[in-house]
Amino acid sequence: MKKYSNISRRKFLSLSLKGSAALIAAPALLGLSKGMGKQRRLPNILLLITDQQGQDTLSSMGCRYLQTPNLDRLKKRGVAFTESYSVNPVCSPARSSLLTGRMSSETGVIYNGLPIRPQIPNLGQWLSQLGYQTIYVGKWHLPHGYQAKIPGFTVFPAGLGLRGTIGDESVSRVSEGFLRNYRSQQPFLLVVSLLQPHDINNWIKRHNRSIDELPITGIEDELPPLPPNFQSLPVEPKQAKIARKEDWNDLTWRYYLWSYYRMIEEVDREIGRILDALEETKLAENTLVFFTSDHGEGRGRHRTILKNFLYEEAVKVPLIVSFPGRINEDIVDTEHLVSGLDIIPTVAEFLQVDAPPDQRGYGMKALLEGKPIPWREFLVAEVRKDQGRMIRTREFKLIAYRKDPVIQLFDLKKDPWETQNLATNPHVAGELKELLKLLEQWEKNLDFAPNALGPFQIKI
Repeated sequence: MKKYSNISRRKFLSLSLKGSAALIAAPALLGLSKGMGKQRRLPNILLLITDQQGQDTLSSMGCRYLQTPNLDRLKKRGVAFTESYSVNPVCSPARSSLLTGRMSSETGVIYNGLPIRPQIPNLGQWLSQLGYQTIYVGKWHLPHGYQAKIPGFTVFPAGLGLRGTIGDESVSRVSEGFLRNYRSQQPFLLVVSLLQPHDINNWIKRHNRSIDELPITGIEDELPPLPPNFQSLPVEPKQAKIARKEDWNDLTWRYYLWSYYRMIEEVDREIGRILDALEETKLAENTLVFFTSDHGEGRGRHRTILKNFLYEEAVKVPLIVSFPGRINEDIVDTEHLVSGLDIIPTVAEFLQVDAPPDQRGYGMKALLEGKPIPWREFLVAEVRKDQGRMIRTREFKLIAYRKDPVIQLFDLKKDPWETQNLATNPHVAGELKELLKLLEQWEKNLDFAPNALGPFQIKI
């Protein structure tokens, strides 16, 4: 199979453009040709990615323990989804799916530090073939954190290892500089990959033991309470390997939550710098903006920390889409199940071109415009070197691991905090079987990478 980079520009355009647009050359697609009347102006694309930010962490979405004025204004200018999921709640696998529209078991990035299979195009490779200037700033992690070269992108070096507090400002300032100095008629894709609130990992390492008093005075009344499911420990598959801190006292747990929210406020500030540049240069008028994160963070729910498991705290992520004057504004969508797989198909819909082949997501354009359309009935997530699976419908959620007899089944309508495992309850045996059947059917269509473990099979 040929690598994507070897596909000719003309051939790719002829395969990608719909209808009569398939007969025109790239300059006409960009609206640059002469004598053809009014041409279609392609939108710029801005993709903002944070690292380890849980879904319910915006002040405008009801979180009372932080202030996110910049993400709040982005939400006010677009649509925010509450049922948004990571494809794989760990850094590299999630990013491979965000940037290709494929499952991590297909990209071959089944754990951190692996590259995307070369025959699968990433977002930059695809859009550069369509005439876009494609820029990447910040964390890549496919395979390395901050790379000087990324297939399909021009890389603007910025960031600093695993130090979001310091490095994110350089990422935002470089991105701001690009926007404020952009003079080309060529549309751009700008991916800005920020690190915070990932610094919570370093915070946890520095707090191996409980604290007896707060190191910062005057914040006693600001400490968030422990979550409602803090003491909930449902029976779990052994392979889940949930990250927990069993030796922290309540004060340490609450200080951890307080610190995590401060890191989100830090990254919100950097996002504000980018949004300011976008608006003040008037580029916002023709820029489709996506904001999301690669995965969430435990935050004491089920006494968890970190990620790489399939409870809601790790696998749910924010997703906001904004396109002033083109989609609905200040809308919170609580109904539709969405994921990082949906970004590339949505871009394709706004560009009126075909997405790269074998996309696993759905285009959200109609949803964003408030139009009723048929939508997916379920979502699938993967985890733990292709060992684990989650399948989620509107009502139920199943978690299972290969060769592990323990299955988890939660009724998220009645039990959103995942406190009661119903897998052995005979009253929901039919739902359990249906979820396993849906998962089996889903995986029949996947093109598994050579290092993946193949179709997920489990018997009950």
